[in-house]
Amino acid sequence: MENTVKLELTKEWDKTFPKSEKVSHRKVTFPNRYGITLAADLYEPKGVEGKLAGIAVCGPFGAVKEQAAGLYAQTMAERGFLTIAFDPSFTGESGGAPRYMASPDINTEDFQAAVDFLSVQENVDPERIGIIGICGWGGLALNVAALDTRIKATVASTMYDMSRVNANGYFDADNSADARYAKKATMNAQRIVDYKNGSYAPGGGVVDPLPEDVPFYVADYHSYYKTNRGYHKRSLNSNGGWNVIGCMSFMNQPILQYSNEIRSAVLIMHGEKAHSCYFSRDAYAAMVKDNLYTDNKELLIIPDAVHTDLYDGGEKDAIPFDKLEQFFSENMK
Repeated sequence: MENTVKLELTKEWDKTFPKSEKVSHRKVTFPNRYGITLAADLYEPKGVEGKLAGIAVCGPFGAVKEQAAGLYAQTMAERGFLTIAFDPSFTGESGGAPRYMASPDINTEDFQAAVDFLSVQENVDPERIGIIGICGWGGLALNVAALDTRIKATVASTMYDMSRVNANGYFDADNSADARYAKKATMNAQRIVDYKNGSYAPGGGVVDPLPEDVPFYVADYHSYYKTNRGYHKRSLNSNGGWNVIGCMSFMNQPILQYSNEIRSAVLIMHGEKAHSCYFSRDAYAAMVKDNLYTDNKELLIIPDAVHTDLYDGGEKDAIPFDKLEQFFSENMK
């Protein structure tokens, strides 16, 4: 397309997981409707002919495609799907400036642009396309499912509702008009500072070194993003994080407003012991309330798993890939 910008993409295998010999891998790019060029890894099962079902994968929020999203994409390709794991706008190897910004609208569009790309591949059946969103991209995946009628099946894994956590704080601890006003005032003051400086102040990624008295979920993130398990040099969470005002617009834009109008299949899965499990439980309840299409909706709670166990399996091999294969196969016939 005319608005595709040529990106400089890494040539070597620099993922946080080993390369599979069962799939072919290559880098691809595609534009979204805002003219931002996105970078993705495409995984294709070897020895499979004919039109394949396609799956686009993104997340976690602040991660890159070389981490959890790539692991999901490669594993699903081993199981017969053509998949892409992509970097969102303003992050990783994708285009967009300034860097390290997030947007409910643009990031929703990123997923839809990935569906555009899959739909025109010669070996993909455009009537069999699904998406997987991890962590904050799980909530965005539900938003996309409510908007994009081309999507036949959606998985939200260990999801965050980014609107809710930005507006209300963790565990809804700041869910008051006064708390939100104070947060907005701080960020708007930061905008003036950034404007004067001609640059955007980074908010800081996962804390390192890890203090002894941090909440469990902070230690959980550290165990992934700051260790050999999941560290990546382009990952925001592994390094400087989003800009201080990078996620500001989520406060005013509830992304799950119309989730109970989703007609296509949805699987929401979460670890039983994850600090974030309340996001999935509440999102599922809201999605099926007054929804005429509930037979293809499911909430799967995985025993003993914590939040990052669904990034890479942790030590529990916690990601239920057999279930994912069954879910997509049954709902993208």
